[in-house]
Amino acid sequence: MEIKDKRPASLEDIQNEIIDEFSIFGDDRESTIFYIMELGQKLPPLDEQYKTDQYIIKGCQSKVWLTARLEGDRVYFDADSNTEITKGLISLLIRVLSGQKADDIINADLYFLEKIGMSNIIGAQRSNGLAAMIKQMKLYALAFKSKMNNE
Repeated sequence: MEIKDKRPASLEDIQNEIIDEFSIFGDDRESTIFYIMELGQKLPPLDEQYKTDQYIIKGCQSKVWLTARLEGDRVYFDADSNTEITKGLISLLIRVLSGQKADDIINADLYFLEKIGMSNIIGAQRSNGLAAMIKQMKLYALAFKSKMNNE
């Protein structure tokens, strides 16, 4: 009988999985965008109590709500958006960063975005929004790290 390792997958493992998934699309921008939107549809619904200005990410053209919680020494994210492609983008970030340690999130090199050609898939405005999402996730991790260090 095989015993599965209970540790969450590393940032690198998850990013490499995503790169493999997207490799089937090659340069097919339309299929890639459709797949990103499909991923967004699989994101669990965000509780309505979090769909307020307090949780909105500044700098996104679309509305994106992001919340985070600390369980043990790991940070977990939940999010939603009012547009399908943005919801897909945040779902990718959650897949990589949620369940990781604060330090790993803060220091994360999200190389998968370049490897899947994200800059060719989304325009400049969405790229700014994507950067804002990453920044907010890292800020949450920084806040949790600070909290843990003060306890």
